[in-house]
Formats: sequence, C-alpha cells, structure tokens
Amino acid sequence: MSTDLGTSTEANNRELIHFVTQQTRFALVNNILQHPKQLPSMYELEELNPSVSDATVYKHIQKLIDAGIVKEVALSDGERRQGYPWKFYGLTDDGRAFLEQHNLLAAEETLQRIYETISDKSEKMVKYENAPRPTVE
Repeated sequence: MSTDLGTSTEANNRELIHFVTQQTRFALVNNILQHPKQLPSMYELEELNPSVSDATVYKHIQKLIDAGIVKEVALSDGERRQGYPWKFYGLTDDGRAFLEQHNLLAAEETLQRIYETISDKSEKMVKYENAPRPTVE
C-alpha cells in the first residue's frame, strides 16, 4: 500500500484517506489539531488515548510520519529542560493541505474548544502541555 503524499492519483488519494481515517490514526490527527500548540508530546498523545496501548500510539504516529502527514519536531540541545519533553508531533504542511483538501479539518475549532474543557488533566499532563515547544515554520 502506498501511503506517501508524493503521489496524487485518485486511487492513491482514496487509499490515503482510508489510511488517515483509520480509528487510531484519525484520533491521533485530531489530538494534534486540538492541542493548544498543535504539537503534543508522545506522553500527551498517550494520555489522550487511554484505551490504546502506548506502543500502539507510537506505532501509528510512526505510520503517519512515514506517510508524510505528521512530522516529529524536537527542541535543540540548548532548549531542552530536564523533566520536560523535547520531541513533539505536528502536521506537515503537505499533511495539513491534504486534510484540508478532503474536508478533514472542518472540526478543528470544535476540537480545540473540547480540549479546553478537559478538567481532569493530571499534573504531569498540564506540565507537559505547558512545556517549551520548538518554533515550527
């Protein structure tokens, strides 16, 4: 199965839509969209998906990275702080364009409002949510 954004035939588009909208992967894309900085750490993604194992979250993020939908961004060595995450996950420009082209971003604002209402976040979750993030261009 070719899930690379580099090709854009109709069949590949349908395949990629199906790939991205698989339940766990689509939940992860939604978690990225709803995050205040749209750059959650792996811990935040794991906490937002308690019914999915940490290994499964990692596996699906890697698949989204391989497909060109998501990118991993990291703080430089000088910006890293002990006890805080330094790797984060966000949409690529091509991934965002693909999602927009196929109307998969329509609920972005609603997702962000829902995220703001989560009141039972652990102390670690709040700490990680407020951790420094790399500047993404």
